[in-house]
Amino acid sequence: MKKFIEKLHFITHDIPQHTHIEQAQIACHAGAKWIQYRCLTKNDEELLEDINAIAEICDDWGATLIVTDHIHLNGKADIQGFHIEDMDADFIKIREQLGEAITIGGSSNTLNGLIRIAAEGVDYAGFGPFYTTTTKPNNAPLLGITGYQTAMQVLKEKSIDLPVLAVGGVTLSDVDPLMATGIFGIAVSAAINQAEDMRAAYLDFYDQLK
Repeated sequence: MKKFIEKLHFITHDIPQHTHIEQAQIACHAGAKWIQYRCLTKNDEELLEDINAIAEICDDWGATLIVTDHIHLNGKADIQGFHIEDMDADFIKIREQLGEAITIGGSSNTLNGLIRIAAEGVDYAGFGPFYTTTTKPNNAPLLGITGYQTAMQVLKEKSIDLPVLAVGGVTLSDVDPLMATGIFGIAVSAAINQAEDMRAAYLDFYDQLK
């Protein structure tokens, strides 16, 4: 089942200046159509409190809500999909557990990883890190523009139709050269939610990806 995947994914994080709910509200008010709720510090009750509030915001603005990991919460809130950060996750089993209607995203640091998760049926992939980021610690080698160019060329040669999003330290000036590699889109967190004006920062990315 082919899913709609947005080109610009906004990822919420634990930051002191804005709650996850506030981040989602600001991004949606700016026109966001894809919110990935990423919180690995709360218990299920707290997670569901956040998710239910963000789901209402997303519903009001027509945005897709994706939750990072926590697939055990499927069916307990209005969640459209899950992004699994475990590089070794078995996506065949996860698909069996979640069903065809749920959007499933996977993460990869390597080209071989992209090929594997594509074969296992993910709907899209976050591929990175592009550059140094403090948002999500990652010891994998930085891909840089060349890493995306190589990966997209190989996927094309193998006729693998997988929406790939660059993630990890992406800034506004990186958008054009990254999109020129043939990737599908961009996943952004710190460059937006740690900006002085979150709404303006989101709009800058959105306009760049038009």
